[in-house]
Amino acid sequence: MLVGQQQRLQDDIRALVERFGRKRSALIPVLQELQKTHTTVSDFAMQVVADELSIHPAEVYGVTSFYAFLRQESRGRFVFRLCGTISCELSGKSRVARQLENDLGIRFGETTADGRFGLEWASCLGMCDQGPALLVNDRVYTGVTPEQVHVIIDECKSTFGAHAREAVHS
Repeated sequence: MLVGQQQRLQDDIRALVERFGRKRSALIPVLQELQKTHTTVSDFAMQVVADELSIHPAEVYGVTSFYAFLRQESRGRFVFRLCGTISCELSGKSRVARQLENDLGIRFGETTADGRFGLEWASCLGMCDQGPALLVNDRVYTGVTPEQVHVIIDECKSTFGAHAREAVHS
């Protein structure tokens, strides 16, 4: 990580700690917000968070490695999590899974070469009566069909393109 990037990351973490407070209870909200802007929680970031919250780095690592929604390695700008329960299976999950793999060109557990998309299984999304359920980052899709997979991916691509254009113009 370059020095300028490290400084920006430190500044972002300090701002988050100011926003959420310096108590141990701020750990998960700080990590979640950090991941939203930086897509991962690096070793360096975990150390800075530990320093800012005055807790041991092992505690930050433990929380980061325990929760599936926090990640240390890049799983893509858009992480697609398809519910793997039997109720979603009975609703057509296998067809949706096949379509996701075909459209993204990757298998479950992989990330596209450009880092834009990751594909994972979820144990349960809590939408058993509305399956198949798909979580893309923080957005839940229910009753997903193979035909809707194209639309969801296109939404992500257009969102990504808009963010990329904003970054170039800012």
